[in-house]
Amino acid sequence: MADMRTLRLVVAALASLAASGCASYHTHYAMFPAETSSGETRNVRISWDSAEYPDWWIANNRTTTMKLETQCSERVWRLADDSHEQAESCGEGIRACADPARDEVVIIGASGEENRCLGVQVPGGGDRITAINSQFELRVSCQPLQPTLARGDETVNVDYLRPSSVPYTVYARKVPRGSLSARLPEFNTLECQDD
Repeated sequence: MADMRTLRLVVAALASLAASGCASYHTHYAMFPAETSSGETRNVRISWDSAEYPDWWIANNRTTTMKLETQCSERVWRLADDSHEQAESCGEGIRACADPARDEVVIIGASGEENRCLGVQVPGGGDRITAINSQFELRVSCQPLQPTLARGDETVNVDYLRPSSVPYTVYARKVPRGSLSARLPEFNTLECQDD
C-alpha cells in the first residue's frame, strides 16, 4: 500500500517535471512608428511569448502566435507558423492571411501566397517564430478595404500598417517573462481622441 502511494507520487512528480521541463520563459516585443494605409503615423506593437528548452531536453522550443497591434486601431493581427493550430493556409513560414471581407491584397508574393497579408522573414532563414532572435523583417502585402467602420453612432478605426514592397525591419526585445521589464510599452491613447 505504501509502495503504491510512493510510486504514484514519483509518477506524478515525473509527469509534472516532464510538463514544465527546464524551460526559460520570455516575453518578446517591439514598438516602432510607421504609416498606416491612411497615411497617419502611428505606433505599431508586436509581441509574443516563448518557452525555450535546453538542447538535451525532450521538448522543443515553443511560442505563442505573434500579436500585431496598431495605435488607435481595433484591428489585431495574429501571425502564426505551422506549429500553431491557428496557422492559416496562405503560404509557408510565419504569416497572417487576409480576410477577403476586410482586406485587399495589393502586393502578390509567390505562388500560393495570393491571400497572405503579413509575413515575417527571419535573417539566416527559419520558418518558425522560435527562430526569431532580436531582428526580423515584416512584410505587409494588404490594406483594409475600409480603414474605419461605422458601429452604431461611432466610427471605429481598423487601419494598420501601410503595405510596402520593402519589408519593415523590426528589432525586438527579449526579457524574462514576469519581470518588470516584460511589461509591454503602452500606446498613447490621447493621440487617438481626434479619430
